Amino acid sequence: MTDVGLARQLEAQRAMLLRFARLQLRNDAWAEDAVSETVLAALERPQSFAGRSQLSTWLVGILKHKIIDQLRRRAREEPLSWEVEADHEELIEFLPDGHFAHPPADWGDPEAAAREGQFLKVMEACVEDLPTQMGRVFLMREWLELDSDEICKELAITTTNLWVLLHRARLRLRACLEIKWFNHAMP
Repeated sequence: MTDVGLARQLEAQRAMLLRFARLQLRNDAWAEDAVSETVLAALERPQSFAGRSQLSTWLVGILKHKIIDQLRRRAREEPLSWEVEADHEELIEFLPDGHFAHPPADWGDPEAAAREGQFLKVMEACVEDLPTQMGRVFLMREWLELDSDEICKELAITTTNLWVLLHRARLRLRACLEIKWFNHAMP
């Protein structure tokens, strides 16, 4: 692949990379910085793309590291308050045996739904609707695949706070997906 060919392909991937960076960083300038650093890294070392995966997969791998670097840089620059919000809308009834009193709606075949690009757009919209701290912690855990200790250390939060935020994020995402994708309101 020529440098010009790679540059064109990178430009074609830029919008997707920017969307992912914005979801995590919640700041257009920081997201743009992370994507620019990703593109620069790809252009500086094109030989590291061996073609064993798709170009977008390789770029997302680079972007994950750039986002983590951005988060660390910003954590040193800005004091963050990570208090857990009191949120009564997420009270869910459980049976004495610990199961949901009202099970989630049947989502059909999640793998088939995931293959549909529209589902990913709805999922992105649901993640964007999460409160900032909740969305950030959720994406750090599920998208960046950071472990709990690293997230807690990075954001100066307790393990308990982390699990509460993740639990609430998953509940909100479940409700959002049931409404916006599966067309079922929660019971």
